[in-house]
Amino acid sequence: APAGVFYVLEQAGVVKRFAEGDKTARVALAFPAASIAAGGESGLLGIAFHPRFADNGFVYLYRTAPTTTAGSPFKSVLARYRSTDGGATFDLASEKVLLEIDQPFPNHNGGKLAFGPDGFLYWGLGDGGAGGDPGNRAQNKDLLLGKILRVDVDRGDPYAIPPDNPFAGGGGRGEIFAYGLRNPWKLSFDRDGVLWAGDVGQGKYEEIDRIVKGGNYGWRLREGKHCFDPATNCPTDGLIDPVVEYDHGQGVSVTGGYVYYGKAVPELFGKYLYGDYGSGRIWALHPPTGTVSVLNEEGERPKIGSFGQGPDGEVYVVDIAQGFIFRIARAP
Repeated sequence: APAGVFYVLEQAGVVKRFAEGDKTARVALAFPAASIAAGGESGLLGIAFHPRFADNGFVYLYRTAPTTTAGSPFKSVLARYRSTDGGATFDLASEKVLLEIDQPFPNHNGGKLAFGPDGFLYWGLGDGGAGGDPGNRAQNKDLLLGKILRVDVDRGDPYAIPPDNPFAGGGGRGEIFAYGLRNPWKLSFDRDGVLWAGDVGQGKYEEIDRIVKGGNYGWRLREGKHCFDPATNCPTDGLIDPVVEYDHGQGVSVTGGYVYYGKAVPELFGKYLYGDYGSGRIWALHPPTGTVSVLNEEGERPKIGSFGQGPDGEVYVVDIAQGFIFRIARAP
């Protein structure tokens, strides 16, 4: 993104921008009502700026949109837009659709877009919704739901499959990078290139995953580290355990965050921060040891819809209930 500028998505289909110190945010893009399906877990859900945005003006957005497919409430749409004014506005008429996926149910839409250090675009998608993944979509490698996708937006039309993707040569959809996820609600790369994701649980456990190429994270065979589908004899071979899990006494819907590289709270440096939408708790994971501490047991408890990170490594919390953005800081 342009230096010093923050962008915020509103589910109803608006992209807003502001610089630190601004008293108001300005609209960079507003989707017409007819081109977005918003409400519940749907709407405008993801944004990623091309690594060479300063040269090409490309920004990628993920939204749910109306569909004519019978039985589908809407479709997931990944599209590219261009800015010709340095990110002040995005041209709706420049839309180039990369991928459309009909959704079977209205929940579990995932949504985070991120460019990796390899220059490829990553996209987290939920299992298609309802409860318990009734179509077993997350384990079906011929479907894109319940997966982390990885595509090359600089080659092909509208994109190319990176040749080292797990199923680039067959055995599944070439776009798949990792699978077996229920609803990856936010993912991010740290400075070492590690891909972190929060995966929302079903009824008992929430989890934080370290995503690796070809990894199977177990859903719906398992919820966290625990058997979910007893009809399968609960296999564990080839399934990757979460780095962290917590039960529903601590929270009910995980929101993945970022590794902290700021200066405001030095003791958090290098720790992965994540939170829970329901309880408002925010945790810090120390990756080398796996130890976890809660940061706000006594403090502010926002409705954590998302996290953000500035170029200085400071981490921000989006309170979706109040419409506030908080900066992580040391308590007075």
